[in-house]
Amino acid sequence: MKEIVKYSHCFVCGDQNEHGLKARFFDDGDQAVTDLVTEPVFEGYRGIYHGGLISTLLDEVMIKAILARDVMAVTAELTVRFRKPLGIGVKLHLAGRIIRIKGRVYVTEGEAVGEDGTVYATAKGRYIEAPDELRSKLVESLEPQ
Repeated sequence: MKEIVKYSHCFVCGDQNEHGLKARFFDDGDQAVTDLVTEPVFEGYRGIYHGGLISTLLDEVMIKAILARDVMAVTAELTVRFRKPLGIGVKLHLAGRIIRIKGRVYVTEGEAVGEDGTVYATAKGRYIEAPDELRSKLVESLEPQ
């Protein structure tokens, strides 16, 4: 699997962001994936991982599926369905894939699944391919590969 390009100060994937998640995303040929263990510093309630971070991770894994195709895009719409509270200390696998492309619009789906197969959340997203001027600005952020 090939690691997907990142911005080193990104809250989700940046290895230089001291407050971030430092998640590493890979392209397995069909989808973007990452694995992480939920940490107590990101609790929403005692012992429960914050739902906003689950949403953030799903957004990131879905847009990484697009970025793996060398397409720069921005989030237009994100819908997350929470299926079960996610505890702290859970090894979580996230996957995101493109399910449809129509012009500059990429439609995606993703899921957050525990090591035991429990589905904690699913998501759908719509992303818009960045116009040239914005694309140039976004590309400047990325780490050379």
